[in-house]
Formats: sequence, C-alpha cells, structure tokens
Amino acid sequence: MKYLVTGLGNVGDEYHETRHNIGFMILDALVKASNITFSDKRYGFVTEYRYKGRTFILLKPSTYVNLSGKAVNYWLQKESVPQENLLVLADDLSLPFGTIRLRPRGGDGGHNGLTSIIENLGIQDFARLRFGIGGDFPYGTQVEYVLGKFTPEEEGVLPEKIALCHEIIRSFGTVGIDRTMNTFNNR
Repeated sequence: MKYLVTGLGNVGDEYHETRHNIGFMILDALVKASNITFSDKRYGFVTEYRYKGRTFILLKPSTYVNLSGKAVNYWLQKESVPQENLLVLADDLSLPFGTIRLRPRGGDGGHNGLTSIIENLGIQDFARLRFGIGGDFPYGTQVEYVLGKFTPEEEGVLPEKIALCHEIIRSFGTVGIDRTMNTFNNR
C-alpha cells in the first residue's frame, strides 16, 4: 500500500528552518533518522520510506508553497496513490505553537499551499497534519512572522514535536486516520 506524505515549505537557504517550512523540517528529520536520502526529481525532492509493509512517498515540493498543488497532483498520479492516502504537513497560525492536529478534510485555513492543493486536486477531502506555529505577532507582520525563524524556546521543543509527527505519519499509514486522530489529537 502506498501513501504520499507532502511537507509544505519553500526551497532556498533563506527559508531553511523557518516557521513556514515546518513540513520540510518534519520530513528532513524522518529521512535523517531512517538513513535514507531525498533525490531531486520533477517538482520536488522525493524519497521512499518503508514501514510495516507500507511505502510512504515523501515529497518536499520544489514549486514553493503557493504552487504545491502542482507537485502533489503530479506525484499522486505518477505513483498511483489514491487521494485518501495523501497526507499534507503544514504550518498553522491559528493553533498555539506546538499544537498538532490531524484532520481528514477541510478548507485551506488561509494557507496558500493548501489552497493550491485544493485547486489542483479539485477536492478538500485529503488528510492534513497541522502544526501550530502560533500567531503572536504585531498586526501587519504576518509574512515576516511566518517566514521567520523559531525562537530559542520553540527550538527546544521542536525535536519532541517533530518526533510526534513521525508517529502520526506511521500511524496514518498503518491504522488509518480515524484511529490516528483519536490517539494523537489530544496529546
């Protein structure tokens, strides 16, 4: 059984480890811990992660966040992954920092990457793992905040939260979204 796990983020050193790139950070840590590597392929950086008989295609789109849907649509088709086996990892301003929520469907919540995916797939019914980055910024500075680095306090918590995301990814593929939400959404 195949799954496509897409971490949203922007390519380039100026975006490395910014709040908007938490999707990339989650996948980078999983790849590093699994002793596999990404390859630069069409529309993104891709690798295969295997766990309990499942194949997870891990994708970091190289299209920038706002055009992520093009990469997701391409890799779903190329790998013949059903849309119900798609999981998108995205930052979320509306959740307090470190809060993690798994949802089976929904709108874009103002996230341009999710908007692009919804537009390209023509559906809102795909799983998304929302990683709270908080919204503690002065009015008019949202872009700077989202594209800014985590605080030292936040960086201290990130490894634990990223490891939890890895558990959620594996659970999504092995026991399904409903059981995974019941297990992890209140942790």
